[in-house]
Amino acid sequence: MKITALIENNRAKNHPDLKVEHGLSLYIEHNDRRILMDCGSSDAFACNAERLGIDLDGVDLAILSHHHYDHGGGLSRFFEINSHASVYLAGHPAGAPCFKALGGMVKKYIGLDKTLFIKYSNRFSFIKGVREIAPDLFLLTQIHSTYPRPKGNQKLLLETDTGYVPDDFSHEVIVVMKQNEQLVILTGCAHSGILNMVETVVTRFRDVPIKAVVGGFHLAGIPIPSLLPESQDEIKAIATELLTYPIEIVYTGHCTGMKAYGILKEVMGERLDYLDTGRSILL
Repeated sequence: MKITALIENNRAKNHPDLKVEHGLSLYIEHNDRRILMDCGSSDAFACNAERLGIDLDGVDLAILSHHHYDHGGGLSRFFEINSHASVYLAGHPAGAPCFKALGGMVKKYIGLDKTLFIKYSNRFSFIKGVREIAPDLFLLTQIHSTYPRPKGNQKLLLETDTGYVPDDFSHEVIVVMKQNEQLVILTGCAHSGILNMVETVVTRFRDVPIKAVVGGFHLAGIPIPSLLPESQDEIKAIATELLTYPIEIVYTGHCTGMKAYGILKEVMGERLDYLDTGRSILL
């Protein structure tokens, strides 16, 4: 299995020509299939793919980890390039009405372009529960709530007929790939909590070791990454608990933030690494 970060907040030192943005897009080669997970905030992921020699027209299927713009903002560009791949995502057939509170009565829409669900209605496949969308490729939507969710969720809302309510992230999925009797977990932003996601997978796939966990943990302050919603002790506790699970290595980035990454690294050492724009990992 090979995973390449097409877009992330930072670029790898050996790829100074690549674009970066607040977003995430991963290109995955697994079991002779080419998979796109998320497509960043804009068309930057596609520009980077071209520079890296990756043909997005050859993608067999795509997955959106959740309905936020920084993971699906480039979706229209993907549809322009690729005319056949289904896009798998959870819930809300018309797009989750995602907003962020900016203070007072001001709310900012941070969801997907809803016109795409009309224009490309035949390209979307909505899933619920556990679904194997390809051999040894699973999507899980019912995520445990044993551990606290990230405090950075507090200003993230859903619009309802009666007003705004806290986002329950029923539009978030966990991606699980199986290879050589081991699992690779992809988390997107882990708004449901990285520990809850790992526990969900461990419960569903009992006694199967985890080769890697890859994705963001939503620990950075938004829009100021240096202002952490969690305390250093809380972040260290997350790292300590992660080490109790049968995970060989964790690759993180995007919404984890560099400051939180440094705190996690103090605890996890060589079992934690950063996946930045342009970097590929073999698992």
